[in-house]
Amino acid sequence: MPTPSTRLLSTAALMAAALLTGCAAPKAYDYTALKQAKPRSILVLPPVNESLDIKATHSLLAHSSKPLAEAGYYVLPVALVDETFRQNGLTQADDMHAVDLKKLNDIFGADAVLYMKVKRYGATYYVLGSATVVEAQARLVDARTGTLLWDGRASASSEEGKNNNSAGLVGLLITALVQQVLSSVTDQSHAVAGIASHRLLSVRAGDGLLPGPRHPTYADGKP
Repeated sequence: MPTPSTRLLSTAALMAAALLTGCAAPKAYDYTALKQAKPRSILVLPPVNESLDIKATHSLLAHSSKPLAEAGYYVLPVALVDETFRQNGLTQADDMHAVDLKKLNDIFGADAVLYMKVKRYGATYYVLGSATVVEAQARLVDARTGTLLWDGRASASSEEGKNNNSAGLVGLLITALVQQVLSSVTDQSHAVAGIASHRLLSVRAGDGLLPGPRHPTYADGKP
């Protein structure tokens, strides 16, 4: 039978292994499907809005073309795409997302379709302040096969980088009042949506999009 000291050593070894496993680097994103498909053009559908602000869909849509173009992809003009849907009786993002992929391919001819959702959009209030937060997720799908090529999620907040810890209670209360007034008279959400969209759709290390054919590092195949 194992001695108490042996059991103690075994337990310590198991705990060390568990700690090492917990500290392991996150698994690298699998870009196999995206590399095989090599899409050159992307059809961006108006995002489905799951927030409480009706402006969320068009705000995120307005910011989506620039990061994708900078990533090296041709983006079908989003205003033209939106008008094409409206001419065919589709005015809601949910209905546009439900259109058969083959029909989207026949009408627009893009290599891939980008489906987005707005998870959060607008001001969030708490005891000593408020923050404007935008959170979105996206799926890039092969327009010919329906294969998922890439998916991602990103968020941004108006409070990023701010440090009010040294302001004192009075300072915090004044700051909170100013923030709430600004939130009520200005649309910070649209600007924050631009940051979230850039984080979501730009070429970046980790789990971001790979460079498209018009990107200078396209041949490398790395973000």
